[in-house]
Amino acid sequence: MDSERGRDPDRPQADRVALVAGATRGASRAIAVELGRAGATVYVSGRTTRHRASEVGRTTETIEETAELVTAAGGTGVAVPTDHLDQAAVRALTERVAREAGRLDVLVDGVWGGDHLMDHPGDFGRPMWELDLDKGLRMLRLGVESHLITLRYALPLLTARPGGLLIELTDGTAGFMRRYRDHLYFDLAKSAPIRMVFGLGKELAGLGCTAVSLTPGYLRSEAMLDTYFEVTEENWRDGTARDPHFAISESPALVGRAARALATDPEVARWNGQSLSSGQLARAYGFTDTDGSQPDAWPYMTEVVEGREPDVADYR
Repeated sequence: MDSERGRDPDRPQADRVALVAGATRGASRAIAVELGRAGATVYVSGRTTRHRASEVGRTTETIEETAELVTAAGGTGVAVPTDHLDQAAVRALTERVAREAGRLDVLVDGVWGGDHLMDHPGDFGRPMWELDLDKGLRMLRLGVESHLITLRYALPLLTARPGGLLIELTDGTAGFMRRYRDHLYFDLAKSAPIRMVFGLGKELAGLGCTAVSLTPGYLRSEAMLDTYFEVTEENWRDGTARDPHFAISESPALVGRAARALATDPEVARWNGQSLSSGQLARAYGFTDTDGSQPDAWPYMTEVVEGREPDVADYR
Protein backbone atom coordinates (compact mmCIF):
# COMPACT_ATOMS: atom_id res chain seq x y z
CA MET A 1 0.00 0.00 0.00
CA ASP A 2 0.97 3.67 -0.09
CA SER A 3 3.46 4.95 2.44
CA GLU A 4 1.99 5.31 5.93
CA ARG A 5 4.28 8.26 6.72
CA GLY A 6 2.39 11.27 8.05
CA ARG A 7 -0.86 9.40 8.67
CA ASP A 8 -2.96 9.97 11.77
CA PRO A 9 -2.30 6.78 13.77
CA ASP A 10 -5.90 6.80 15.00
CA ARG A 11 -7.32 7.18 11.48
CA PRO A 12 -4.82 5.42 9.20
CA GLN A 13 -7.46 4.91 6.50
CA ALA A 14 -8.62 8.52 6.40
CA ASP A 15 -7.96 8.89 2.67
CA ARG A 16 -8.91 5.33 1.75
CA VAL A 17 -12.03 3.93 0.12
CA ALA A 18 -13.47 0.50 0.81
CA LEU A 19 -16.35 -1.51 -0.59
CA VAL A 20 -17.78 -4.17 1.71
CA ALA A 21 -20.17 -6.37 -0.26
CA GLY A 22 -22.82 -8.14 1.75
CA ALA A 23 -22.40 -5.87 4.78
CA THR A 24 -25.93 -6.14 6.16
CA ARG A 25 -24.89 -8.12 9.23
CA GLY A 26 -22.34 -10.46 10.76
CA ALA A 27 -18.67 -10.47 9.86
CA SER A 28 -19.03 -8.13 6.90
CA ARG A 29 -20.84 -5.52 8.98
CA ALA A 30 -18.15 -5.69 11.67
CA ILE A 31 -15.43 -5.28 9.05
CA ALA A 32 -17.18 -2.24 7.58
CA VAL A 33 -17.41 -0.64 11.02
CA GLU A 34 -13.74 -1.28 11.82
CA LEU A 35 -12.64 0.18 8.49
CA GLY A 36 -14.80 3.18 9.36
CA ARG A 37 -13.14 3.38 12.77
CA ALA A 38 -9.85 3.65 10.91
CA GLY A 39 -11.27 6.65 9.05
CA ALA A 40 -12.15 5.11 5.68
CA THR A 41 -15.03 5.93 3.40
CA VAL A 42 -16.89 2.64 3.27
CA TYR A 43 -19.48 1.75 0.65
CA VAL A 44 -21.66 -1.01 2.09
CA SER A 45 -23.95 -3.13 -0.05
CA GLY A 46 -26.55 -5.79 0.55
CA ARG A 47 -30.15 -6.75 -0.08
CA THR A 48 -31.94 -5.95 3.18
CA THR A 49 -33.00 -2.34 3.54
CA ARG A 50 -35.42 -0.52 5.81
CA HIS A 51 -38.03 -0.97 3.11
CA ARG A 52 -37.32 -4.45 1.83
CA ALA A 53 -36.05 -7.71 3.34
CA SER A 54 -34.00 -10.30 1.49
CA GLU A 55 -34.86 -13.99 1.32
CA VAL A 56 -32.96 -14.45 4.59
CA GLY A 57 -36.02 -12.96 6.25
CA ARG A 58 -34.28 -10.88 8.93
CA THR A 59 -35.50 -7.30 9.18
CA THR A 60 -33.57 -6.36 12.32
CA GLU A 61 -30.37 -5.52 10.42
CA THR A 62 -30.29 -3.28 7.35
CA ILE A 63 -27.68 -1.89 5.02
CA GLU A 64 -28.61 1.67 6.04
CA GLU A 65 -27.95 0.82 9.68
CA THR A 66 -24.53 -0.56 8.75
CA ALA A 67 -23.65 2.70 7.00
CA GLU A 68 -24.74 4.66 10.07
CA LEU A 69 -22.56 2.48 12.29
CA VAL A 70 -19.60 3.14 10.00
CA THR A 71 -20.13 6.89 10.26
CA ALA A 72 -20.64 6.73 14.03
CA ALA A 73 -17.32 4.88 14.32
CA GLY A 74 -15.49 7.75 12.63
CA GLY A 75 -15.62 6.95 8.94
CA THR A 76 -18.06 7.79 6.18
CA GLY A 77 -20.65 5.11 5.51
CA VAL A 78 -22.47 4.97 2.19
CA ALA A 79 -25.31 2.46 1.83
CA VAL A 80 -25.95 1.10 -1.66
CA PRO A 81 -28.71 -1.55 -1.77
CA THR A 82 -27.43 -4.19 -4.17
CA ASP A 83 -28.27 -7.73 -5.19
CA HIS A 84 -24.85 -9.16 -6.05
CA LEU A 85 -26.40 -11.72 -8.38
CA ASP A 86 -27.63 -8.86 -10.56
CA GLN A 87 -24.78 -7.97 -12.91
CA ALA A 88 -26.26 -4.61 -13.87
CA ALA A 89 -26.68 -3.66 -10.21
CA VAL A 90 -23.11 -4.62 -9.34
CA ARG A 91 -21.80 -2.73 -12.36
CA ALA A 92 -23.78 0.33 -11.24
CA LEU A 93 -22.39 -0.02 -7.71
CA THR A 94 -18.77 -0.04 -8.83
CA GLU A 95 -19.39 2.78 -11.31
CA ARG A 96 -20.82 4.83 -8.46
CA VAL A 97 -17.73 4.20 -6.31
CA ALA A 98 -15.52 5.23 -9.23
CA ARG A 99 -17.58 8.34 -9.94
CA GLU A 100 -17.89 9.55 -6.35
CA ALA A 101 -14.63 8.40 -4.79
CA GLY A 102 -12.34 7.97 -7.79
CA ARG A 103 -10.56 4.99 -6.25
CA LEU A 104 -11.00 1.69 -4.42
CA ASP A 105 -8.37 0.57 -1.92
CA VAL A 106 -10.07 -2.32 -0.12
CA LEU A 107 -12.64 -4.76 -1.46
CA VAL A 108 -14.29 -7.12 1.01
CA ASP A 109 -16.27 -9.78 -0.83
CA GLY A 110 -18.52 -11.07 1.95
CA VAL A 111 -21.78 -11.89 0.20
CA TRP A 112 -23.55 -14.96 1.60
CA GLY A 113 -27.09 -15.30 2.94
CA GLY A 114 -27.33 -19.07 2.42
CA ASP A 115 -27.72 -20.38 5.96
CA HIS A 116 -31.51 -20.48 5.66
CA LEU A 117 -31.13 -23.01 2.85
CA MET A 118 -29.82 -25.63 5.26
CA ASP A 119 -32.06 -27.49 7.67
CA HIS A 120 -29.83 -27.11 10.71
CA PRO A 121 -28.67 -29.57 11.83
CA GLY A 122 -30.58 -32.19 9.89
CA ASP A 123 -28.98 -31.57 6.48
CA PHE A 124 -25.43 -32.02 7.73
CA GLY A 125 -24.28 -35.58 7.29
CA ARG A 126 -26.92 -36.43 4.69
CA PRO A 127 -25.65 -37.66 1.31
CA MET A 128 -25.80 -35.14 -1.52
CA TRP A 129 -28.51 -37.02 -3.42
CA GLU A 130 -30.88 -36.65 -0.46
CA LEU A 131 -30.43 -32.87 -0.23
CA ASP A 132 -32.77 -30.45 -1.95
CA LEU A 133 -31.19 -29.70 -5.34
CA ASP A 134 -32.79 -26.29 -5.82
CA LYS A 135 -31.64 -25.15 -2.38
CA GLY A 136 -28.15 -26.47 -3.06
CA LEU A 137 -27.87 -24.68 -6.38
CA ARG A 138 -29.18 -21.48 -4.80
CA MET A 139 -26.50 -21.79 -2.13
CA LEU A 140 -23.83 -21.99 -4.83
CA ARG A 141 -25.27 -18.93 -6.58
CA LEU A 142 -25.20 -16.97 -3.33
CA GLY A 143 -21.77 -18.16 -2.20
CA VAL A 144 -19.87 -18.50 -5.48
CA GLU A 145 -21.58 -16.80 -8.41
CA SER A 146 -22.24 -13.59 -6.46
CA HIS A 147 -18.55 -13.42 -5.54
CA LEU A 148 -17.44 -13.87 -9.13
CA ILE A 149 -19.81 -11.15 -10.35
CA THR A 150 -18.56 -8.78 -7.66
CA LEU A 151 -14.94 -9.51 -8.51
CA ARG A 152 -15.53 -9.01 -12.22
CA TYR A 153 -16.83 -5.46 -11.79
CA ALA A 154 -14.86 -4.30 -8.74
CA LEU A 155 -11.37 -5.58 -9.52
CA PRO A 156 -10.70 -3.18 -12.41
CA LEU A 157 -11.14 -0.28 -9.98
CA LEU A 158 -9.21 -2.00 -7.17
CA THR A 159 -6.25 -2.75 -9.44
CA ALA A 160 -6.14 0.69 -11.04
CA ARG A 161 -3.34 1.63 -8.64
CA PRO A 162 -0.85 -0.45 -6.65
CA GLY A 163 -1.74 -1.32 -3.08
CA GLY A 164 -5.27 -2.64 -3.51
CA LEU A 165 -6.39 -5.28 -1.03
CA LEU A 166 -8.99 -7.97 -1.74
CA ILE A 167 -10.44 -9.85 1.23
CA GLU A 168 -12.60 -12.85 0.32
CA LEU A 169 -14.70 -13.86 3.33
CA THR A 170 -15.45 -17.51 3.93
CA ASP A 171 -16.10 -20.03 6.69
CA GLY A 172 -13.07 -22.18 7.43
CA THR A 173 -9.35 -22.13 6.79
CA ALA A 174 -7.62 -23.96 3.96
CA GLY A 175 -6.26 -26.42 6.51
CA PHE A 176 -9.63 -27.14 8.04
CA MET A 177 -11.27 -27.42 4.62
CA ARG A 178 -9.16 -30.49 3.91
CA ARG A 179 -11.88 -32.13 5.96
CA TYR A 180 -15.34 -32.60 4.49
CA ARG A 181 -17.89 -30.19 5.97
CA ASP A 182 -20.65 -32.83 5.86
CA HIS A 183 -22.80 -30.90 3.39
CA LEU A 184 -21.63 -30.93 -0.22
CA TYR A 185 -23.11 -27.59 -1.29
CA PHE A 186 -21.93 -25.79 1.83
CA ASP A 187 -18.48 -27.38 1.45
CA LEU A 188 -18.25 -26.16 -2.15
CA ALA A 189 -19.52 -22.67 -1.34
CA LYS A 190 -17.02 -22.15 1.45
CA SER A 191 -14.07 -23.76 -0.33
CA ALA A 192 -14.51 -21.61 -3.45
CA PRO A 193 -13.30 -18.27 -1.98
CA ILE A 194 -10.10 -19.92 -0.78
CA ARG A 195 -9.39 -21.22 -4.27
CA MET A 196 -10.37 -17.87 -5.83
CA VAL A 197 -7.75 -16.15 -3.71
CA PHE A 198 -5.12 -18.72 -4.63
CA GLY A 199 -5.57 -17.82 -8.28
CA LEU A 200 -6.20 -14.11 -7.83
CA GLY A 201 -3.11 -13.83 -5.68
CA LYS A 202 -1.12 -14.78 -8.75
CA GLU A 203 -2.99 -12.34 -10.99
CA LEU A 204 -2.95 -9.38 -8.60
CA ALA A 205 0.65 -9.68 -7.44
CA GLY A 206 1.97 -8.37 -10.74
CA LEU A 207 -0.16 -5.26 -10.25
CA GLY A 208 1.12 -4.60 -6.74
CA CYS A 209 -2.13 -5.76 -5.14
CA THR A 210 -2.91 -8.42 -2.55
CA ALA A 211 -5.63 -11.08 -2.27
CA VAL A 212 -6.40 -13.06 0.88
CA SER A 213 -9.24 -15.16 2.18
CA LEU A 214 -10.36 -14.47 5.73
CA THR A 215 -12.56 -16.46 8.06
CA PRO A 216 -13.91 -15.74 11.51
CA GLY A 217 -13.99 -18.58 14.00
CA TYR A 218 -17.15 -19.67 15.81
CA LEU A 219 -18.93 -16.41 15.12
CA ARG A 220 -21.48 -14.89 17.50
CA SER A 221 -23.48 -13.36 14.66
CA GLU A 222 -26.82 -11.70 15.29
CA ALA A 223 -28.72 -14.74 14.06
CA MET A 224 -26.55 -17.17 16.01
CA LEU A 225 -27.16 -15.26 19.23
CA ASP A 226 -30.87 -14.55 19.07
CA THR A 227 -32.20 -17.38 16.92
CA TYR A 228 -30.09 -20.44 17.64
CA PHE A 229 -28.83 -19.83 21.19
CA GLU A 230 -31.47 -17.33 22.36
CA VAL A 231 -28.87 -15.25 24.19
CA THR A 232 -27.36 -11.78 23.78
CA GLU A 233 -23.78 -10.62 23.44
CA GLU A 234 -23.87 -9.73 27.14
CA ASN A 235 -24.82 -13.22 28.35
CA TRP A 236 -23.50 -15.29 25.43
CA ARG A 237 -21.71 -17.70 27.77
CA ASP A 238 -25.11 -19.10 28.73
CA GLY A 239 -25.11 -20.64 25.25
CA THR A 240 -22.47 -23.16 26.35
CA ALA A 241 -25.25 -25.08 28.09
CA ARG A 242 -26.56 -25.93 24.62
CA ASP A 243 -23.17 -26.36 22.97
CA PRO A 244 -20.02 -26.56 25.13
CA HIS A 245 -17.90 -25.61 22.09
CA PHE A 246 -19.60 -22.21 22.06
CA ALA A 247 -17.01 -21.35 24.71
CA ILE A 248 -14.49 -20.80 21.89
CA SER A 249 -16.80 -18.38 20.07
CA GLU A 250 -15.87 -14.82 19.15
CA SER A 251 -17.71 -11.57 18.60
CA PRO A 252 -17.84 -10.14 15.06
CA ALA A 253 -15.44 -7.44 16.26
CA LEU A 254 -12.53 -9.89 16.13
CA VAL A 255 -12.75 -10.49 12.39
CA GLY A 256 -13.44 -6.77 11.92
CA ARG A 257 -10.20 -5.99 13.69
CA ALA A 258 -8.44 -8.62 11.59
CA ALA A 259 -9.54 -6.90 8.39
CA ARG A 260 -8.50 -3.51 9.75
CA ALA A 261 -5.07 -4.89 10.65
CA LEU A 262 -4.64 -6.17 7.09
CA ALA A 263 -5.86 -2.93 5.52
CA THR A 264 -3.45 -0.82 7.59
CA ASP A 265 -0.41 -3.10 7.23
CA PRO A 266 2.14 -1.62 4.78
CA GLU A 267 3.57 -5.14 4.41
CA VAL A 268 0.24 -6.84 3.75
CA ALA A 269 1.62 -8.39 0.54
CA ARG A 270 3.36 -11.00 2.72
CA TRP A 271 -0.07 -12.65 3.10
CA ASN A 272 -0.87 -12.69 -0.63
CA GLY A 273 -2.78 -15.76 -1.79
CA GLN A 274 -3.15 -17.15 1.71
CA SER A 275 -6.05 -18.41 3.80
CA LEU A 276 -6.17 -16.47 7.08
CA SER A 277 -8.30 -16.55 10.22
CA SER A 278 -9.24 -13.95 12.78
CA GLY A 279 -7.57 -15.92 15.57
CA GLN A 280 -4.35 -16.32 13.61
CA LEU A 281 -4.21 -12.61 12.80
CA ALA A 282 -5.04 -11.62 16.39
CA ARG A 283 -1.78 -13.26 17.41
CA ALA A 284 0.19 -11.92 14.46
CA TYR A 285 -0.93 -8.30 14.97
CA GLY A 286 -1.61 -8.30 18.71
CA PHE A 287 -5.28 -7.27 18.79
CA THR A 288 -7.97 -8.91 20.93
CA ASP A 289 -11.69 -9.54 21.00
CA THR A 290 -13.96 -7.23 22.97
CA ASP A 291 -13.33 -9.21 26.17
CA GLY A 292 -9.55 -8.98 25.82
CA SER A 293 -9.12 -12.61 24.73
CA GLN A 294 -7.71 -14.03 21.49
CA PRO A 295 -9.99 -16.97 20.60
CA ASP A 296 -8.47 -19.23 17.97
CA ALA A 297 -11.36 -21.47 17.01
CA TRP A 298 -10.06 -23.43 14.02
CA PRO A 299 -7.18 -25.29 15.75
CA TYR A 300 -9.59 -26.02 18.58
CA MET A 301 -12.25 -27.32 16.18
CA THR A 302 -9.66 -29.45 14.41
CA GLU A 303 -8.97 -31.27 17.65
CA VAL A 304 -12.71 -31.70 18.23
CA VAL A 305 -13.17 -33.21 14.76
CA GLU A 306 -10.26 -35.54 15.44
CA GLY A 307 -12.00 -36.80 18.55
CA ARG A 308 -9.84 -35.09 21.13
CA GLU A 309 -11.08 -33.11 24.11
CA PRO A 310 -9.21 -29.80 23.90
CA ASP A 311 -9.19 -27.24 26.70
CA VAL A 312 -10.77 -23.97 25.56
CA ALA A 313 -8.29 -22.04 27.71
CA ASP A 314 -5.47 -23.26 25.46
CA TYR A 315 -7.10 -21.54 22.45
CA ARG A 316 -8.43 -18.33 23.97
